[in-house]
Amino acid sequence: MGSSDHSTAPAVSAEFLAVFRTRAGAAGQMRFDQFMELALYHPSVGYYRRDQPRVGYAAGTDFFTASTSGPIFGELIAAACVKLLAGRDPREFAFVEIGAETEGGVLAGVSHPFGSARTASVGEPAPLDGRCVVFSNELFDAQPFRRFVRRTGNWRELGVALSGEQLVEVEQPSAAPEKLPATAPEGYVIDAPFAASALLDQLGGEPWSGLFVACDYGKSWLELSEATPAGTARAYHRHTQSNDLLACPGEQDLTCHVCWDWLAERLTAHRFSTPVIESQEAFFVKHAGDYIAATTTAEAARFNRKKLSLLQLLHPAHLGQKFQVLHALRDLGSPPAEI
Repeated sequence: MGSSDHSTAPAVSAEFLAVFRTRAGAAGQMRFDQFMELALYHPSVGYYRRDQPRVGYAAGTDFFTASTSGPIFGELIAAACVKLLAGRDPREFAFVEIGAETEGGVLAGVSHPFGSARTASVGEPAPLDGRCVVFSNELFDAQPFRRFVRRTGNWRELGVALSGEQLVEVEQPSAAPEKLPATAPEGYVIDAPFAASALLDQLGGEPWSGLFVACDYGKSWLELSEATPAGTARAYHRHTQSNDLLACPGEQDLTCHVCWDWLAERLTAHRFSTPVIESQEAFFVKHAGDYIAATTTAEAARFNRKKLSLLQLLHPAHLGQKFQVLHALRDLGSPPAEI
C-alpha cells in the first residue's frame, strides 16, 4: 500500500486526469475522500453526475438495490413507515426520499397514504421542514470516506497520487482522528465513513419533525475496528465487485460499509428518540407484517414475480441480512389515544 507497493489503475480518462491535476495542485496528490468526491460527484466527470442508468439489470448498469425489485419495495416501506408512525395520520407527513436512484423514487407507481412525496437525487440539497418521513436507500454508503492503514504502531492516511498517466495509492502522514483505535495489528485498514455522519448532521439540523428511515449496509464500530482487517471499501462496475478503487474513476461506483454506531450517535445528538437498527428482514417482518401476510395470501396459488421479489427482499441469503435499517422518531409527542 505504500510507495513500494502502489496499486495502479488503467483506463483513466484524459478529462478526469485534467480535473485531478487541477485539484491536486503542486502536491500532486490528495486524500482518498477528496479523490472519491471527484470520482463520484464532480459536475463533469463524477459517476453520479452521468446521465445514464446505474441501477438495474439492463446492459450498462453497475449494481442493483432493493428498489430494483419493483413497486413491492416501496409498498413495504410505506406500510412499515405507517406502522412506525404509531397511529399518527400519515396524510400529515411529506415523504421525502434522499438520494433517489430511480425516477420518482421508491414510491413511484405506489399508492401511498402520505400527504405528499418528493425526491432528491444523490448529492442534491434537500431542504426539510414541517412533518416529514425522511427515507434513504443506500445513500450513506455512497458518501466519501477516508482510509487509514496501521504502520509500525501509527496510523497513516491513504491517498491518491498521479504517476505519469496513472493514479496510484500512497501513504501520507496523518494526525489520526480520535475515533481510530489506539492499537491495531500491522497493516490493518479502516475505511472511515466520516462524511456519512456529516450528512446526517446536515439532515438532522433541518427544521423538521417526524420519522427517519435509512436502508443501507454497515457494521458496528467494533466490527470495523477489529474484524475487517482489509477494510470494507469496494468498487462496482457492470455488476462486478472489485478491490481496485482507482480503476476507471467516474465510471464505477465506490462504497464502504457505514458505521451504524456513528449514525445512531448523530441521531441522538439531534434529539431523535432511541435509534433502532434492524436487519432488513426483521424490519419488514416486524413493521410491515400485515402487508406481507396479505400479499402472500393473495398470491398463494401461484409463484409470480411479486412473490419472488418479496423473497429476495426478505430471505437472509438474499437482501434480508445483507442490508440493515436504521430508524428513529423526533418531536412527535405522544401518539393519539386509541378509541
